[in-house]
Amino acid sequence: MPYADVVIVGAGAAGLSLAYRLCAPGARVPLSVLLIDAPPGPLRPPPRTWCFWEPPGGEFDAALTASWQRLRVRAADGAATVTVPAPLRYKMLRSDAFTGLVDQRLDASAGFRRAELTVLAVRDAAGGGGEVVGRDAGGRRTVVTGRYVFDSRPPGRPPAARTTLLQHFTGWFVRTERPVFEPDTADLMDFRTPQPRHGLSFAYVLPLDARSALVEYTEFSRTPLEPAAYARALHHHLDTVLGASPYRVSATEHGVIPMTDGRFPPRAGRSVFRIGTAGGATRPSTGYTFSAVQRQSRSVAAALRAGGEPGTRSPYRARSLAMDAVMLRALDTGRVDGAAFFTGLFRSVPPARLLRFLDGSAPLREEVLVGLRTPVGPMLRTVAELPFRARRSPPAAPRSALPHPPDEE
Repeated sequence: MPYADVVIVGAGAAGLSLAYRLCAPGARVPLSVLLIDAPPGPLRPPPRTWCFWEPPGGEFDAALTASWQRLRVRAADGAATVTVPAPLRYKMLRSDAFTGLVDQRLDASAGFRRAELTVLAVRDAAGGGGEVVGRDAGGRRTVVTGRYVFDSRPPGRPPAARTTLLQHFTGWFVRTERPVFEPDTADLMDFRTPQPRHGLSFAYVLPLDARSALVEYTEFSRTPLEPAAYARALHHHLDTVLGASPYRVSATEHGVIPMTDGRFPPRAGRSVFRIGTAGGATRPSTGYTFSAVQRQSRSVAAALRAGGEPGTRSPYRARSLAMDAVMLRALDTGRVDGAAFFTGLFRSVPPARLLRFLDGSAPLREEVLVGLRTPVGPMLRTVAELPFRARRSPPAAPRSALPHPPDEE
């Protein structure tokens, strides 16, 4: 029965980020860390892309695929709003590069170990601490114990909520035969896409150079689409909207991210905690997760390395989550036109302030100023009805639709 001070389940962004910070040199209280990953196969998420904004000189800059200082949002009629959110830059980090950077620190840490298990259960241990029950590559039952266990696996069923949408997307890494893209400008939202009845859709274009880009079709709606529907939307945007033909697709990504006002409790037992999306690190109104994962892992690691107890606070303030609940309900009911809503925010709010708001790190004053730029009437009507709406449990997500978010985990 292997033992470690800290056992981390899952080697996505959340699990790797926590291990990275726990294994940093200079801890007042040295810790042994065991990271459990799924064996190669369907339970291990494929390579994916995380995006976030911060000033230049971040701790993961050496592993970035690209970054942009100019951001653009296009309205449904094609009108462009271009912003320069200095001192922030929008950054793209591929999971394989992030893993390589993190591994340099982990491999140099004497207290760090890895294991591959198909996890069957994560729970409190009868004698204290937590335990992970799984099967190794040979099918043998294995139990791993630790003083604390942190589970980063995405939840199979979103929590009971008043509103539950999904951010679902398919992205293609494409290479065109002629220059098509603007390498210094990332298109965060291009609303020249057919809009669903509930929610919104947009294209997302992150250029790597003038002929290469990650192009995604994204929807915020109640259910994912069939694979062919994403392909049709991407072909339409590349061929008709961007005029990018001919092009070659070198890699694909697909993901489903819960957007819900349900509560993700970070604690699952006396000694078992959830991190990442399962621990509430996904911003309900945007799906962004990576920056909140970093705040979460810094907080937990700082407490443990100082000899204290891990915290159980949400990476988002209560008021931010309340605003998200209003926005999700207004979007789902159709009271707010999603394309016009986001386009209006980017046109009227200073860019760095808006990005801090979308990230969940804005101070109260900035949140109020952004809130005043939203459609006040529909929002107030939604605020009035939310307390009377019951929280209901949505159906379990199919295995193929479990989230592998681009920004998080």
